[in-house]
Amino acid sequence: MDPENANPTILNPSDLPTRHRSPTSQPNRPSRSAVLSYPSQSSYSDPFSPSLEPSSDSDSEAPEEIDEQEIYDLISTISDPEHPITLGSLAVVSLPDISITPTLPHRPTSPLRTVTVLITPTITHCSLATVIGLGVRVRLEQSLPPRFRVDVKIKEGTHSTAEEVSKQLGDKERVCAALENGTLAGVVGKMLETCQ
Repeated sequence: MDPENANPTILNPSDLPTRHRSPTSQPNRPSRSAVLSYPSQSSYSDPFSPSLEPSSDSDSEAPEEIDEQEIYDLISTISDPEHPITLGSLAVVSLPDISITPTLPHRPTSPLRTVTVLITPTITHCSLATVIGLGVRVRLEQSLPPRFRVDVKIKEGTHSTAEEVSKQLGDKERVCAALENGTLAGVVGKMLETCQ
């Protein structure tokens, strides 16, 4: 397959924003077969929600909230399906294009949050924009606690069919159907192999 953009602009990985983590603090990566499986909502707990039990240590701090930098760290290491380079290095995902907002604006104290990621394809007619968006969505849905909703969109003005692709990425039924396609699931799985 000939790449559509044979010479993309590549950023130096050492110049990308990140929180440096030691290898021992990295969670175990799931096996490739588990990469595309959706666990049931009851199968994992939310380590970021406030504890229901009173703390005996008054000096203990509340758990650190998930912020835009942490979201960027999760998705910037995803491989581009066309180039052996990460989405962060290609500037397909960038820190300023990530936001976390209350899912219920009229109840700001609710723990429910929506993570919005705007993707910037390397070219305006990128045929793999939907696949890249799907990879970002799968990565975040697997990594974040269930109180987070994920919204992946194409940044306005960066793709010839941005509205259509964004609509596809926002349709849960289409996303599930896409992941049932063995070939497409294999491409997404390959993209997620480089995630740290």
